[in-house]
Amino acid sequence: MRLWTLHPRYLDARGLVALWREALLAQAVLAGRTRGYTHHPQLIRFRDCASPQAAIAHYLAAVHDEASRRGYRFDRGKIGAPAGCEPLRASSGQLDYEWQHLAAKLRVRAPAWLARWQNLVHPEPHPLFELGPGAVEAWEVLP
Repeated sequence: MRLWTLHPRYLDARGLVALWREALLAQAVLAGRTRGYTHHPQLIRFRDCASPQAAIAHYLAAVHDEASRRGYRFDRGKIGAPAGCEPLRASSGQLDYEWQHLAAKLRVRAPAWLARWQNLVHPEPHPLFELGPGAVEAWEVLP
Protein backbone atom coordinates (compact mmCIF):
# COMPACT_ATOMS: atom_id res chain seq x y z
CA MET A 1 0.00 0.00 0.00
CA ARG A 2 1.35 3.44 -0.94
CA LEU A 3 -0.63 6.53 0.07
CA TRP A 4 1.45 9.16 -1.68
CA THR A 5 2.27 12.47 -0.06
CA LEU A 6 2.79 13.71 -3.61
CA HIS A 7 -0.05 15.41 -5.46
CA PRO A 8 -1.95 12.81 -7.54
CA ARG A 9 -1.24 14.80 -10.73
CA TYR A 10 2.25 13.28 -10.86
CA LEU A 11 0.98 9.71 -11.09
CA ASP A 12 0.60 7.99 -14.43
CA ALA A 13 -2.68 6.21 -15.23
CA ARG A 14 -1.56 2.96 -13.63
CA GLY A 15 -0.37 4.75 -10.51
CA LEU A 16 -3.54 6.81 -10.15
CA VAL A 17 -5.79 3.75 -10.42
CA ALA A 18 -3.63 1.90 -7.89
CA LEU A 19 -3.76 4.87 -5.52
CA TRP A 20 -7.57 4.98 -5.74
CA ARG A 21 -7.83 1.29 -4.89
CA GLU A 22 -5.27 1.47 -2.09
CA ALA A 23 -6.86 4.55 -0.54
CA LEU A 24 -10.27 2.83 -0.62
CA LEU A 25 -8.67 -0.11 1.18
CA ALA A 26 -7.16 2.32 3.70
CA GLN A 27 -10.61 3.82 4.24
CA ALA A 28 -12.01 0.35 4.98
CA VAL A 29 -9.14 -0.39 7.38
CA LEU A 30 -9.59 2.91 9.24
CA ALA A 31 -13.33 2.27 9.52
CA GLY A 32 -12.72 -1.22 10.92
CA ARG A 33 -14.35 -2.96 7.95
CA THR A 34 -11.43 -5.29 7.21
CA ARG A 35 -8.92 -7.28 9.21
CA GLY A 36 -6.03 -6.95 6.77
CA TYR A 37 -3.47 -4.13 6.67
CA THR A 38 -4.45 -2.87 10.11
CA HIS A 39 -0.82 -2.24 11.09
CA HIS A 40 0.41 -0.90 7.76
CA PRO A 41 2.90 1.95 8.30
CA GLN A 42 1.26 4.14 5.63
CA LEU A 43 -1.77 4.43 7.92
CA ILE A 44 0.11 5.85 10.90
CA ARG A 45 -0.27 9.50 9.89
CA PHE A 46 -4.00 9.02 9.34
CA ARG A 47 -4.48 7.21 12.65
CA ASP A 48 -2.51 9.90 14.47
CA CYS A 49 -4.83 12.72 13.36
CA ALA A 50 -7.98 13.82 15.19
CA SER A 51 -10.36 12.33 12.60
CA PRO A 52 -8.81 9.49 10.58
CA GLN A 53 -11.93 8.71 8.56
CA ALA A 54 -12.42 12.37 7.58
CA ALA A 55 -8.74 12.60 6.63
CA ILE A 56 -8.88 9.57 4.32
CA ALA A 57 -12.12 10.91 2.82
CA HIS A 58 -10.37 14.20 2.02
CA TYR A 59 -7.45 12.24 0.62
CA LEU A 60 -9.76 10.20 -1.63
CA ALA A 61 -11.66 13.30 -2.75
CA ALA A 62 -8.46 14.83 -4.16
CA VAL A 63 -7.62 11.57 -5.94
CA HIS A 64 -11.15 11.53 -7.36
CA ASP A 65 -10.79 15.14 -8.51
CA GLU A 66 -7.58 14.32 -10.40
CA ALA A 67 -9.16 11.24 -11.96
CA SER A 68 -12.19 13.28 -13.06
CA ARG A 69 -9.91 15.95 -14.54
CA ARG A 70 -8.38 13.20 -16.70
CA GLY A 71 -11.78 11.86 -17.74
CA TYR A 72 -11.76 8.74 -15.56
CA ARG A 73 -14.97 7.61 -13.92
CA PHE A 74 -14.13 6.73 -10.32
CA ASP A 75 -17.21 6.31 -8.14
CA ARG A 76 -17.33 9.27 -5.72
CA GLY A 77 -20.05 7.44 -3.80
CA LYS A 78 -17.36 5.16 -2.37
CA ILE A 79 -15.79 8.03 -0.44
CA GLY A 80 -16.81 8.45 3.20
CA ALA A 81 -17.99 11.73 4.66
CA PRO A 82 -15.20 14.33 4.62
CA ALA A 83 -16.37 16.20 7.72
CA GLY A 84 -14.03 18.90 9.02
CA CYS A 85 -10.43 17.87 8.76
CA GLU A 86 -7.29 19.85 9.46
CA PRO A 87 -4.38 19.44 7.04
CA LEU A 88 -1.92 16.74 8.00
CA ARG A 89 1.73 17.60 8.43
CA ALA A 90 4.23 16.21 5.92
CA SER A 91 7.96 16.76 5.74
CA SER A 92 9.84 18.06 2.74
CA GLY A 93 12.20 15.10 3.13
CA GLN A 94 9.28 12.69 2.77
CA LEU A 95 8.03 14.48 -0.33
CA ASP A 96 11.50 14.46 -1.90
CA TYR A 97 11.93 10.77 -1.09
CA GLU A 98 8.58 9.94 -2.67
CA TRP A 99 9.38 11.96 -5.77
CA GLN A 100 12.60 9.98 -6.28
CA HIS A 101 10.70 6.72 -5.61
CA LEU A 102 7.99 7.59 -8.12
CA ALA A 103 10.51 8.78 -10.72
CA ALA A 104 12.29 5.42 -10.51
CA LYS A 105 9.00 3.60 -11.11
CA LEU A 106 8.06 5.89 -14.00
CA ARG A 107 11.47 5.48 -15.69
CA VAL A 108 10.55 1.83 -16.16
CA ARG A 109 6.79 1.81 -16.78
CA ALA A 110 6.00 5.27 -18.20
CA PRO A 111 9.07 7.23 -19.34
CA ALA A 112 6.96 9.55 -21.50
CA TRP A 113 4.87 10.48 -18.44
CA LEU A 114 8.01 11.15 -16.41
CA ALA A 115 9.32 13.39 -19.20
CA ARG A 116 6.37 15.73 -18.54
CA TRP A 117 7.96 16.51 -15.18
CA GLN A 118 11.61 16.72 -16.24
CA ASN A 119 11.99 20.34 -15.10
CA LEU A 120 10.22 19.82 -11.78
CA VAL A 121 12.44 20.72 -8.86
CA HIS A 122 9.96 20.71 -5.95
CA PRO A 123 6.79 18.63 -6.39
CA GLU A 124 3.60 19.75 -4.70
CA PRO A 125 2.08 17.71 -1.90
CA HIS A 126 -1.33 16.11 -2.01
CA PRO A 127 -3.88 18.81 -0.96
CA LEU A 128 -4.45 17.07 2.40
CA PHE A 129 -0.87 17.74 3.46
CA GLU A 130 0.78 20.86 4.77
CA LEU A 131 4.48 20.77 4.02
CA GLY A 132 7.12 21.61 6.61
CA PRO A 133 10.83 20.99 7.04
CA GLY A 134 12.09 17.58 8.02
CA ALA A 135 13.59 14.29 6.96
CA VAL A 136 11.91 11.18 5.62
CA GLU A 137 9.13 10.21 8.04
CA ALA A 138 9.89 7.54 10.66
CA TRP A 139 7.03 5.35 9.40
CA GLU A 140 8.48 5.14 5.87
CA VAL A 141 9.90 1.71 5.05
CA LEU A 142 13.23 2.41 3.37
CA PRO A 143 14.97 -0.16 1.15
